[in-house]
Amino acid sequence: MNLSKRMGTHMNKKTLVLATTNMHKIREIKSILKPLFDFDYLSLMDFPQYTSPEESENTFEGNAFLKALTAAKALGLWVLADDSGLIVPALDNKPGILSSRFAGTNATDQENRQKLVHMLQDLSEENRVGCYVCSMVLASPEGVEKQVTASCEGTLLTTPRGSSGFGYDSIFVKSEYGKTFAEIDEMTKNRVSHRRKALEKMLPFLEAYSNTQLSSS
Repeated sequence: MNLSKRMGTHMNKKTLVLATTNMHKIREIKSILKPLFDFDYLSLMDFPQYTSPEESENTFEGNAFLKALTAAKALGLWVLADDSGLIVPALDNKPGILSSRFAGTNATDQENRQKLVHMLQDLSEENRVGCYVCSMVLASPEGVEKQVTASCEGTLLTTPRGSSGFGYDSIFVKSEYGKTFAEIDEMTKNRVSHRRKALEKMLPFLEAYSNTQLSSS
C-alpha cells in the first residue's frame, strides 16, 4: 500500500506520540502522515517531565524498540519511535547508532559531519558510499505492535552542499537526483528517504490503529 495513494478518512481522532524531541524528525514524520491520518500528533516535547531511556542497545532496532515501548508504557498512549543514522561500510559501518553523537554526547550536526568528512578523506571515491537506515517501532501501552526497518542508499561527499535537511544530509547524495538531501526540496526528500520507506511499511498498522474504536485507544 503506497502512502502517496492512500488517503485516510477517519471519524475518530486518536493520539499518536512521536517519541522524539528532534524538530526535524517531528516535521518530517508529520508532513508524511498528516494527509493520511487525522491523529492528534504529539511529541516528547509535550511531556517535559518524561525522561527518555538511554539508547543503550547496539542496533537501530534495539534502540527503537526501547524508545517506543518505554514511552508507551510511561505515557499510557500509542507511540511511534524511530532510531536512525548513517552507515558507511568502508568505515566499519560508522557512524551507525552513534550518528547523532558521533563527535561526542552533545555534538552538533556540523561537528558530527566534520568528523565523518575527515574519515571519508582517507577513502577512495568508490568507497565513499553509505546508506541511511531507519528502524521504526509502533507501540501501545500493552506492548510493541510492529517493528520495521528501511534504508536509503547514496554516495558521500567530502564537501557539504545545500542548506536544507539535517544530520548528514549535506554530504549524502541520492544518486538518481545528483543532489544532496540538503539540496533537494523537502517534498522530494519525503518521497525517497529512509524514514519515508519505513513509514510505508508501517502504514497498515497505523491504519489498523486509526480504525479501532476510540474507547480502546
